[in-house]
Amino acid sequence: MKPQSLHAAVDRRWLLPLAVGSALSLLLLVALTTFPLPFPSSSSSPSAALFVEHKLAPTPPSPAGASLPRIAFLISGSAGDASALRRVLLALYHPRNRYILHLDAEAPDSDRRDLAAGLAAHPVIASAANVRVVDRANLITYRGPTMVANTLHAAAAFLWGHAGAGGSDWDWFINLSASDYPLVTQDDLIHVFSKLPRDLNFIDHTSDIGWKEFQRAKPVIIDPGLYMKKKADVFWIPQRRSVPTAFKLFTGSAWMALSRPFVEYCLWGWDNLPRTVLMYYSNFISSPEGYFHTVVCNAEEFKNTTVNHDLHYISWDNPPKQHPHYLTVEDLDRMVASDAPFARKFHADDPVLDRIDEDILSRGADMPTPGGWCAGTRENGSDPCSVIGDTSLLRPGRGAVRLQRLVTSLLSEEKFHPRQCK
Repeated sequence: MKPQSLHAAVDRRWLLPLAVGSALSLLLLVALTTFPLPFPSSSSSPSAALFVEHKLAPTPPSPAGASLPRIAFLISGSAGDASALRRVLLALYHPRNRYILHLDAEAPDSDRRDLAAGLAAHPVIASAANVRVVDRANLITYRGPTMVANTLHAAAAFLWGHAGAGGSDWDWFINLSASDYPLVTQDDLIHVFSKLPRDLNFIDHTSDIGWKEFQRAKPVIIDPGLYMKKKADVFWIPQRRSVPTAFKLFTGSAWMALSRPFVEYCLWGWDNLPRTVLMYYSNFISSPEGYFHTVVCNAEEFKNTTVNHDLHYISWDNPPKQHPHYLTVEDLDRMVASDAPFARKFHADDPVLDRIDEDILSRGADMPTPGGWCAGTRENGSDPCSVIGDTSLLRPGRGAVRLQRLVTSLLSEEKFHPRQCK
């Protein structure tokens, strides 16, 4: 066969497939222009399900009254605070709750080992397995962002640790220090909180930052605790920055009770706001007094969940100085009259703590605060809380009456919504 004839035969072989393909294309074009499209057109709004932010959401809080709540406590201290941490823990102890104790890196490792060993030897704490001591301690710098990092570290441990030692089964996260002390029993606290919506965040906050704009927001600081092994004070760089416009700054108390959904949001940060704000506050003076406040008040899903109170009695100068007064026996009546469930600051083993143990908590030396869960006997001076009974049995007392009065006032029409994120 001649080359020309061969090429013609090959070309004719493709005529039939080409004709069939052209016909099918024409039919498809006619169908697409005649019948409605099965997918949204380019001019319609895309489905919310297509966006990643709508696939990530906090765990829905349990409805109020569904079950007794559990509280996750972070109790922090530094060198020399091991015995104070143990005392605060026992004053706050309840088998239903979860506890993480943190002695920062300035404390010797022997303090952490001794604290952990002492708690492991406690029969009730060992049986409930709901207390942990941070082994790899964080370095906490005064006025730096490392306290925020430590708080987020503990919150993450509470969320992802195994349930027996303080894992995911809790409703509120409360941060305290070795210089805090409770003014109510845990039966009082759990009883009152059992009536509350589980999405409430108790956080003292305001957008009226005043002098803090020039002395904290605009200066840029570096915290050596983020990259050094030994504690050193923060230092300033010459440049100053403007106040952010992507989010509004809020400030307030560093002590708070945060809901589980909000804590999850701070850690997951599915719309990136918590991470963006965290990076900003890494160069901010006293960032624990602004980070969580700014996040909660700039997040649409949480800004209406705030209760503007830190649940503490604190005695300040007027105008406030850098530190509050240390509380003594002379302050006891004012503490009780405040109806707050916690107070600070206290010197370790100050006589006023003995008065609180005796008059308010009914707690013996080195014993947990009694509650409905205590199934032991008091015979011969025995500790009734040496035996764990029904942990859902509560015996609220006068502290519950005081705390309920405070919460009722905070949730009133005059104080709840009008004071949120203003």
